[in-house]
Amino acid sequence: MPQANLKLSAHDQQVLDSIFNPLELTTLQQDVAVPTEGELADVYEEPKTEAGRASRDLELAAVRLSEKGDIQEALDLFQEAFNLDQRASVLNNRAQTLRLAKRDEEALNDLNRALALVSDKEVRTKCHAHCQRGVLYRKLDNLDAARADFEAAAQLGSKFAREQLVEINPFAALCNQMLRQAFDKLK
Repeated sequence: MPQANLKLSAHDQQVLDSIFNPLELTTLQQDVAVPTEGELADVYEEPKTEAGRASRDLELAAVRLSEKGDIQEALDLFQEAFNLDQRASVLNNRAQTLRLAKRDEEALNDLNRALALVSDKEVRTKCHAHCQRGVLYRKLDNLDAARADFEAAAQLGSKFAREQLVEINPFAALCNQMLRQAFDKLK
C-alpha cells in the first residue's frame, strides 16, 4: 500500500495493511523468509530401531487404509504404530482419520499431544497439526485459538492457513460485506 503523508498510529497502519494486503501477515518480521508450502518438509531420519521402522511402516499402512475408507482398521494400526514409537506424525495422521470419523474431540486431543511431541525438525508435521487444530477450533467457534494456530501454520509456510486468516479477519469480513452491498446497489 502506498504511504501517504498521514500520521497514522502503528495500529491504524496495521488495520489498513490487513485490509489492503490481507494475505500478508503483519505479525511476521519483515526480514524473515517464509517458506512456500512445497518447501515444507520434515528432516527425515531413518528410524534407528526395529520398533521405529515397524512404527513408520504401520503408520504408512494406516494412512493408506484411511484413504480407502477403512477407518477403524486404520485407527487400530495408528495405535500400534504409536505404541511402538511415540512420534508426532502418527498422532497428526491419526487425528486426520479421527476427523474423517467425526470424532473431533479425540482428534483435538491427538493434535494437542502431537504439537507437544513435535520437534523443530518436523516442520511439515507441525504445520499440518496447527492447520488441523485451527480448523477444529474454528468449527468449535473458538476463533482466537483458531487464529493462533493458523498464524503459527502460516509462519511455517501454509498457504491454506493464510487463506483461513483472511476468512476469519473481521476487517476482511466487513470489507467483503460492504463490497457485496455496493455491488448489489449497482445491479
